Amino acid sequence: MPTTPKPLLLLGAGGTSPAYRRDLLESIAAAYPVVLADADAPDWARPYLTDHLAVDLADTEATAAQVKTYAAHHDPSGVMTYMEHHVVTTALLAQQLRLPGTSPQSMEACRDKAATRRLLDVHGVPSARSVLADDADTAVAWAAEHGFPVMVKPRAQAGSAGVMRADTPSEVRVAFDRAGRETVLGLDAYGPQGVLVEEFLDGPEISVETAVLGPGNSRIIAVTRKRVGPPPTAQEYGHCVDAHDPMLADPELARLITAAVDAVGVTCGALCIEVMLTARGPRVVEINGRIGGDLLHVLISEALGLDLARIAADIATGTHPQLRPTLDLSAAIQFLYPDRSGTVQRLALPSRLTEQSWVERLVTTAEPGDHVAAPPAAAYDDRLAHWIVRGTGPAQCAARLSQIEDALELLIAPPARTTACSR
Repeated sequence: MPTTPKPLLLLGAGGTSPAYRRDLLESIAAAYPVVLADADAPDWARPYLTDHLAVDLADTEATAAQVKTYAAHHDPSGVMTYMEHHVVTTALLAQQLRLPGTSPQSMEACRDKAATRRLLDVHGVPSARSVLADDADTAVAWAAEHGFPVMVKPRAQAGSAGVMRADTPSEVRVAFDRAGRETVLGLDAYGPQGVLVEEFLDGPEISVETAVLGPGNSRIIAVTRKRVGPPPTAQEYGHCVDAHDPMLADPELARLITAAVDAVGVTCGALCIEVMLTARGPRVVEINGRIGGDLLHVLISEALGLDLARIAADIATGTHPQLRPTLDLSAAIQFLYPDRSGTVQRLALPSRLTEQSWVERLVTTAEPGDHVAAPPAAAYDDRLAHWIVRGTGPAQCAARLSQIEDALELLIAPPARTTACSR
């Protein structure tokens, strides 16, 4: 007679919108009874939960006390999160409850981009030169000494929020100001404050989903090719996962990933590691202490047949995950940003294309009446829609993404102009 799995503690559901998180939670709940630790349980999440522990995740001590009390009576099998906000607290709880996990210090190193850079440098892992700048003058001076262009970014944000390229001293000052006040995704309350100025790494950008199964045992799950928007921002406009990507079998990338994981001290977990493929070889951009966002789990499922959320949950419970691909296809996603700032008047995706077998989803994330900003002022919340397609290769996926974009309807009214009144 099969035994019922022990409950799995999940820190953070991911907000009131199910657009980016529902698939994750559904997948985890299919394998484990999920107990959500969060202030509220969103309506979309409730069908996948067996229990809800009301906690203020911004208060680590109070959360730890409540979780310990709960764990004493319910014997959880693990604790996990798919949200950047809670990776440190997750590691702390796993340590305190003696459940599988990595050290809180290693997650703090992932959350703090300055600490990541320092550890990579100490261990000789190819990365980018950088400085944690206290003020704009320091940022400008460092850029002038090391050469333009540079990248300016918040110390502990995610999703490329507030990341900007700067080619001149004046652009450094503008980028420094934006990075210093970036509050997108609410991460400003969950990590150290500050602004980094970094060496510009030129080349294609990828993210590497990585399973860490023990000290020195890192496995590449998938490689994602990123499509980045126009400078000066580094916002992500799309991703593609291909089962035949040559980087999956690249020994230099495998060595880099293992070295990066070891440098920050992660010994257990599922990570998303961002890498730039420069002319001098691959260089680590960032190490995220959780699985990638932006619906990468859907792309990986469609292209490789692997369940990224289940992999992360299995690792969190000490269960050996299924890492062998069962598909050899490609999948891609495109995010629609406004081409001008203003008010959305019409946004319609081509419903006739939803019947195509190669369309996985067509989703609008804005509606008429919403005020949106165009790049470079655009933030994560200014995305209007996204769509996912399947294909036999990246070229076919790209063509199908374009077919949808060409057929969509979008009308944005520019902001009303104000004129001075004369007497």
